[in-house]
Amino acid sequence: MSRRQTKGGARNPPTDPRHEPRQSAVGRSRIHGELLKLGIDVGQTSVAKYMARHRRPRSQGWKTFLCNHAAGIVSMDLFVVPTLSFRLLYGLGLLWHG
Repeated sequence: MSRRQTKGGARNPPTDPRHEPRQSAVGRSRIHGELLKLGIDVGQTSVAKYMARHRRPRSQGWKTFLCNHAAGIVSMDLFVVPTLSFRLLYGLGLLWHG
């Protein structure tokens, strides 16, 4: 059994910095530099190991939300129309987006 494999045969994700997002690499080097300034000698890979990872997926945008829920969205508008005899007619307009 190789070093990276577990009993079930599943592989652990690579810890190579090239496989991580750019922002994570920048944050890792910044924290590593600050720890060196404080006199704490720790490797940059150790800093990366204990950094918090984003666990939630990104939320959907407005366009995706509107496309997914278009069948259940209705717009409505109340309006007043004055007639020639100065009477007021009240109207209700409904627009179904499905």
